[in-house]
Amino acid sequence: MACTRCEVVLSAGRVIFNITLFCVYDSLHLRPVLQALLTFACVLWCRILIIWAISSWFRRGPSTPDPSAPAGAPRLPSRNLFPKDTLMDLYVYISENEVFSDFNNTESLFWFQRDLIYGDWTTGEAGDGCYEHYLELDTPEGTQRNGSLYIHVYFTKSGFHPDPKRKGQYRRLATVHASRMLNKFKRRKFLKTKNLLTGATEADPEMIKRAESHGPVEIISHWHPNLTINMVDDHTAWVKGSVPPPLDQHVKFDAVSGDYYPIVYFNDYWNLQKDYYPINETLKKLPLRLTYCPLSLWRWQLYAAQSARSPWNFLGEDAYEQSDEDQDSVKVALLETNPYLLGLTIVVSIVHSIFEFLAFKNDIQFWNSRQSLEGLSVRSIIFGVFQSLVVLLYILDNETNFVVQVSVFIGLLIDFWKITKVMDVRMDWENRIAGVIPRLIFKDKSTYVESSTKIYDDMAFKYLSWILYPLFGCYAVYSLIYVEHKGWYSWVLSMLYGFLLTFGFITMTPQLFINYKMKSVAHLPWRMLTYKALNTFIDDLFAFVIRMPMMYRIGCLRDDVVFFIYLYQRWIYRVDPNRVNEFGTSGLHHSEENLAQVAAEDTTPAAITDKPEGEKKND
Repeated sequence: MACTRCEVVLSAGRVIFNITLFCVYDSLHLRPVLQALLTFACVLWCRILIIWAISSWFRRGPSTPDPSAPAGAPRLPSRNLFPKDTLMDLYVYISENEVFSDFNNTESLFWFQRDLIYGDWTTGEAGDGCYEHYLELDTPEGTQRNGSLYIHVYFTKSGFHPDPKRKGQYRRLATVHASRMLNKFKRRKFLKTKNLLTGATEADPEMIKRAESHGPVEIISHWHPNLTINMVDDHTAWVKGSVPPPLDQHVKFDAVSGDYYPIVYFNDYWNLQKDYYPINETLKKLPLRLTYCPLSLWRWQLYAAQSARSPWNFLGEDAYEQSDEDQDSVKVALLETNPYLLGLTIVVSIVHSIFEFLAFKNDIQFWNSRQSLEGLSVRSIIFGVFQSLVVLLYILDNETNFVVQVSVFIGLLIDFWKITKVMDVRMDWENRIAGVIPRLIFKDKSTYVESSTKIYDDMAFKYLSWILYPLFGCYAVYSLIYVEHKGWYSWVLSMLYGFLLTFGFITMTPQLFINYKMKSVAHLPWRMLTYKALNTFIDDLFAFVIRMPMMYRIGCLRDDVVFFIYLYQRWIYRVDPNRVNEFGTSGLHHSEENLAQVAAEDTTPAAITDKPEGEKKND
């Protein structure tokens, strides 16, 4: 029962974490570096919570009764088959077979280490209990042809051998076995791009031939030269059937004695994806460096929880898990960044996400409660819908992560919802398209048409078009001549997407022009703008602290310029009580309400004095 409840708690926690990360991760438009750091912080805290829940559940009071046992007798706690300070030997075999039995083949024996002490942290070459062995293997022909290569690790008590055929030298309870595949199969995608005008491509001709023979997606075996063998220093009284996940995948019990074997864990967490290289027929040698180290229970729980996979993964692997490249960026940050700077980065990233959430919430509240469109650029809202649509089509064409696709789609729906707030939208059932589909009729609201805002908005976009259209034409020609594309559709999407990323900030300028003409900024959602500005300043800080291209750093400053102009306008256009604010009210309205309230209070005593003398006494 405890195990079942633990699984429910852990799975529910993972689902809540996945949904939260799904909603926040990309819909808040975080910078890529902050996305990785924020995700790392969320994952770290989630894993710590999981480990705390695991520790709490397996340290609970009496053990769970076993229904299969006579009279429901409780399960007895087990013990480690290798007591503390057990003297043991290490055998490491390399084979192409997943099940190993060729113990007499000396070529299969990669490493033999005698007289290791279980739970010892002081011996070894560096005095930390670790041992290392390096050797270059001859690449088997099967592995060169995309086959598998396995490592088989055996720990035996001193004086015993892992070969079951050796009578008198083999004992089942004195042998621990673990194995895994050394190579890793990764997908390599080939994008058939070319210059649409000349048909030329810069792709490798050999890659083009492989794409024609194997298809656009090819599964290739990769190799990493480093692997760590950890033996967990743990003597917990585990109860069979009650070990909480994901630890139950590693704790193996003996079927006869009921005790458990020492936990052997293959640790490749710090193997970066960029260090893997493909195995082919030209690769004759495979370098392999094995390291044996003891591992504490706490650190093993961290690694096990980090690699855990939830059975409630209803959104698929790509829906909430980081890609290998994102994990590499986090690992590199952990390895190369100063610890104090890394801690500050995580804290600031969390603050960044809070500000983004508050900006998102205030933006929704602003448009939901808005009564007048005076002073607001409706054309900018419509252009924002166009931007979101282009981004969605672009990421669909480039097969982006599922989380990004869904979050951009949700952002597009919100932009469409804003259209209903700034325009009157209705269905025309009489004039249908092809006699079947009703037409959508869009009409400007009266508060927008009757004010001078529409005139200023049209004027701003007229002046903006003089700059925007030439830039758009030049960028389209540049993209067509110098950039390769999959086809004309991809060229249109990539050209629009790149143009919006480069010059999209110009669409914020019509609001500045309207503010200038109206000599007012009271109609702007200042709470949302303030949160956005704070996040932009955080982006600027990390843009100059973390390595990235100079053009990206310059791009981080463009939004700051616009916001500083907003601040300047707020300073020069003093607050006027007659101007309508973001909630559709003005200071004059509040003054009239206060006067009416005072007048009502003044009339109350007069009404009382007009009462008869008897009623006054009763009062």
